Amino acid sequence: MSSLEISPEVVISVRNVWAGYDGDNVLQDVNLEVQAGDFVGLIGPNGGGKTTLLRVLLGLLPVTRGEVRVMGKPVRAGRRHVGYVPQVVEFDHDFPISVWDVARMGRLGKRGLFKRYTREDDEIVAGALEKVGMARFQRRAIGELSGGQRQRVYIARALAQEPDILFLDEPTANIDSESTTSIYELLSELNERATILLISHDLTAISSYVRTVGCVSGKVYYHGDKQITQGMIDQAYHCPVDLIAHGVPHRVFGEHLAHHHHHDHPDHDEEAQR
Repeated sequence: MSSLEISPEVVISVRNVWAGYDGDNVLQDVNLEVQAGDFVGLIGPNGGGKTTLLRVLLGLLPVTRGEVRVMGKPVRAGRRHVGYVPQVVEFDHDFPISVWDVARMGRLGKRGLFKRYTREDDEIVAGALEKVGMARFQRRAIGELSGGQRQRVYIARALAQEPDILFLDEPTANIDSESTTSIYELLSELNERATILLISHDLTAISSYVRTVGCVSGKVYYHGDKQITQGMIDQAYHCPVDLIAHGVPHRVFGEHLAHHHHHDHPDHDEEAQR
């Protein structure tokens, strides 16, 4: 199948991909298509290949076999359309870097290393912090923030790249459940303008905001609108978990995040999590 046959609304195309480390293929014959505007949650056991797949999609790990295209281009060219939010990295909290400076790092790829930031950069960074509800904290040292607030700043850094696609790695790993809900509410707003793909090992965290769910366990157990069956999940996890259906607005994952109430925060202010 030639690349020309990828329809324009497919923004990520993974075809017959094998990839891994030192000849050991963690991903085996993986196929995945992500449509523009989708909000995909990939779940799976640790070691099942979620992070390997993300590395492949970011062009950080070459594939052994198969083809990957992002925005219709080979991955190394396509990845400039991608904003990446890594897992919350714990760093030296005494390091005095401001929220503004962290978010502005997202402009480096567009600007080149030794070019000055422009007024346009400043406007884009200000807009990104505004979108994630962190504008009023822009002069604050990032070490003073709660986990949920820091994650918002990392999302702003990715948005400053003006991406078409957002990748997030375990976006709520170290965050309490209330902040988790508000991060998902933020992501569903951002999904109006960007395609989102996130990976998580936590079934309960992939709340009703996600439109499409897939399991990664050597292969990706979902394709387009095909419903994920209980058997696929048992196969992927080797343990019984609740059924996940595709395209159902409210899925039940054990304890569902039922509290959709909004708060006057980003993430109930920094004092709460000190």
